[in-house]
Amino acid sequence: MFEAKKKQSRLSAALSMFEVIFHMTAHSIRSTHTNALAAIAINMLQMVIMVAVFYAMFTVIGLRGAALRGDFLLYLMSGIFVFITNVKAMGAVAGSSGPSHPMMQHAPMNTLIAMISAALGSLYIQILTIFVVLTVYHIGFTPIEIHQPIEAFLMILLAWFNGAAIGLVFLALKPWLPQFTGIAQTIYSRANMIASGKMFVANALPFYVIAMFSWNPLFHIVDQTRGFTFLNYNPHYTNWMYPLIFSVVFTLVGLMAENFSRRHVSASWAARQ
Repeated sequence: MFEAKKKQSRLSAALSMFEVIFHMTAHSIRSTHTNALAAIAINMLQMVIMVAVFYAMFTVIGLRGAALRGDFLLYLMSGIFVFITNVKAMGAVAGSSGPSHPMMQHAPMNTLIAMISAALGSLYIQILTIFVVLTVYHIGFTPIEIHQPIEAFLMILLAWFNGAAIGLVFLALKPWLPQFTGIAQTIYSRANMIASGKMFVANALPFYVIAMFSWNPLFHIVDQTRGFTFLNYNPHYTNWMYPLIFSVVFTLVGLMAENFSRRHVSASWAARQ
């Protein structure tokens, strides 16, 4: 009547985990809208609106000449794509299912799968949106040429990785300080509207301004992305190693903090009651 459950091999367990991640990624993509295409269209509209707003602002203020030589809209999009990818990844991971979520009661679901699925879902939507926007602009308006497309794409992935790492830290803090975490996420997103450097060229900034922004990994990623995108721009004050090391460190810290929170979340809630 009762049969002993066979122990899964490591390969079988890994395949089972990948299957769950795949289904949860599809679920996270549909979480914003029941239709996946509609979710992508909404995200695309957000990007287009932001590009249009910055284009109008630069045109009215008269700062178009301050941008680097090349396609001005591509200059704007290179910064906006990196910024949105970073912020969306941060929000997706920070908003993923925590240890107290009812879904965690069903094996083999766990918080690691929830975090990975949320991050991959965000990456899928952003990459597809960027590809569609660039294709429409290339075919419908003017041909674009990216100097080093592979390296520029890797910077998009680095922006996603950095956002996911920061979101992981916010996720670990959420059970302990839920209100503070929400405020901190908003401050991070709003501050990076300027601190990310997408509105200006790093090489043209005075040293005291660079010192104010050089702590921000996203500032380095945006500037490096433009260096790989445009032939005539060579970043002098930024590098891609700093945001990579920053992201790895924050990922390790976030995983350790999330593990601690997962083990003590019930005790912490009971202590507040």
